[in-house]
Amino acid sequence: MTNRDSDNVGDQIIEATVISIVKGVMKNLGFTADDFVISSRAAGIISKKYMKTRDEELLKPARDAISAADLIIFGGAPLFNYKYQNFYLRTIRTLELAQEYGVPVIFSSIGVEAFDPTNKKCIALKEALALPVVRQITTRDDVESLRKYVEGTDIPVAHVADPAVLADIVYRKKQEPAPAPKPVPSIPVRAKRKLKRILRRVAASAKPSAAESAPVLSSSKPTESTVAETKPKRIGLVVTRAGIFADNGIEFSESDQRRFWLDTMAMLEERGYDYKLFTTGHFSDEVFLDSLVKDKGIPAAHAAVTVNSPDELLRELRACDGVIAYRLHASITSFALGIPSVGLSWNFKVPYFYESVDYPERAIEPERWTADEVVPVLETAMAEGVHKDYEFLKSVYDTLFNGIGSVVAPESAVEPFAFDALWEGLPRQVAIGPKGYRERVNRKFRRTYENYQKLALKAQNS
Repeated sequence: MTNRDSDNVGDQIIEATVISIVKGVMKNLGFTADDFVISSRAAGIISKKYMKTRDEELLKPARDAISAADLIIFGGAPLFNYKYQNFYLRTIRTLELAQEYGVPVIFSSIGVEAFDPTNKKCIALKEALALPVVRQITTRDDVESLRKYVEGTDIPVAHVADPAVLADIVYRKKQEPAPAPKPVPSIPVRAKRKLKRILRRVAASAKPSAAESAPVLSSSKPTESTVAETKPKRIGLVVTRAGIFADNGIEFSESDQRRFWLDTMAMLEERGYDYKLFTTGHFSDEVFLDSLVKDKGIPAAHAAVTVNSPDELLRELRACDGVIAYRLHASITSFALGIPSVGLSWNFKVPYFYESVDYPERAIEPERWTADEVVPVLETAMAEGVHKDYEFLKSVYDTLFNGIGSVVAPESAVEPFAFDALWEGLPRQVAIGPKGYRERVNRKFRRTYENYQKLALKAQNS
């Protein structure tokens, strides 16, 4: 279970990498593709309507799915959010159903909000996590809080990498087959070719040297390599929605974000860089970007207002030499692709990620959100490049290997794949295709219309 139904393409990348990791683990443990079935579902398997009405009939789809499962894996979602979201309640109800049907549960690389012993919501979540079906919990960020959530239990916990750090492996490009060898020419053909070479040598020996015949003129037409050398480096600028700062207690308005990006673009141009504005796909992020582009007359070549699939986000990121991002998974995916990035820390998750990969200085707190502060940090990051601790990156795989193995193959003595083996062990994610693309776009349209309706009702009632 992941945030697979999110418009945020970063969540879709998490879904794909988690599925690939699970398939790789099963292969590692000796299972074939015919031995198991992965049913990918939204982490919010408990519907919002049920949470509002508590109508047991609305719980039937979740009951059917959970009772039919042999193992539940929550992958990479912020399942413990209780401060300004109610997702924790859906997590609790899912655990209660898993306990009812005796289905083991693993939480892998999830987001964890700080533990608060005085908060009733937090304590309710802690009590649910103590249920016997919970076999393992790993987090990508606040492991100290996680330990407090499971205090008094024997549930194994760990700090691991976000699954999206393996996006370069999971979304690796398909290798082109080697060209077939050319057939060996027949004897008459070889003889003709040899004769032509002899005649060319004779003709060349009879000509005057190049120095005697004419001066050498240089061509003004640039070669492909010359064009590549003079092409400016591109910086990706990943915006976010206008209200995200207020939601997180940060005094930074929509106009402040606009000014930041305009100043950053101006400074990048002064320093000889190209730039491209884009989002990670959330429709409210796109609303902000669309408004910025139209109001300021930003050329279309410098903005990709809509991003609807992992393939589109990866294409934008791969075209960049550096990235400045609000959205966390733009930073994580850039890291996976070996592209230096700077994260703008609107939430505790951003500095946690950069600390985990040994680049804490690349996460910039709100007090420093100015072009004068951010651009030099990015330039330093680009000069240093991206260096990876492969043991840490593999931690998300290793812990899932141990967790899944303890349920489906408890007697197995097989060791997890080495990092280099993941390139063959993890199946490659193929492009989603027209049908999958339409599903994602339709889902975004539906959410957009729902939000317009809410705004319209709010306007009517005000």
